Amino acid sequence: MKEPMRTLAYVCPACRQPVIVERSAFQLAASASRLPCPCGKSALRVEPDGTHARLCVPCLACGRDHTVACSARALLEEKVLAFSCAATGLDCCYVGEEGPVFAAMKRLEGATDKLGPKDGERGAFLDELVMHEVLSELKEIAQRDGISCTCGSHRWKLQVNYSSVDLFCADCGAAMRIPAATADDIDDICCKTRLLIRGGEGR
Repeated sequence: MKEPMRTLAYVCPACRQPVIVERSAFQLAASASRLPCPCGKSALRVEPDGTHARLCVPCLACGRDHTVACSARALLEEKVLAFSCAATGLDCCYVGEEGPVFAAMKRLEGATDKLGPKDGERGAFLDELVMHEVLSELKEIAQRDGISCTCGSHRWKLQVNYSSVDLFCADCGAAMRIPAATADDIDDICCKTRLLIRGGEGR
């Protein structure tokens, strides 16, 4: 029986190239892993800790490393996990199955292409037009009462980030992130008539 494999990916802040590596689920669960960029100036670190895992992720968007945590089960079994920059809302790392990770990285590269060399003089949003279109679509969905939560609530709050929009259930606090960085993100939101925040069931 073939051992299950996991694909991990990020964009190096130093050379701005995608770093995509494959590790077996056993390797990730058994001991700490260091996954360096070929340029030698950044590395993704994964540290298993019983039922959880901690990742230290280099971030192109803000230039800092982010430390994030997830369950060991999610790290080893989810189709794709996305970790994002707290400062900009832009994704910085993916872990999961090869196909979904490569697809997510392709979209991320399209978004990071819009970042300036040092991202020191950025505007309010990564792409003003994309953000405007995504917010416009969200407004239309909201006017149809198309935003709800699995807890049963139709009350929600909105937070606009640099390259994404977060929806929060006003009752259970669950969150949903809507990417707003590339033309693909506009296409995705335009296809939706409803948005379902994944919160508590039937609270």
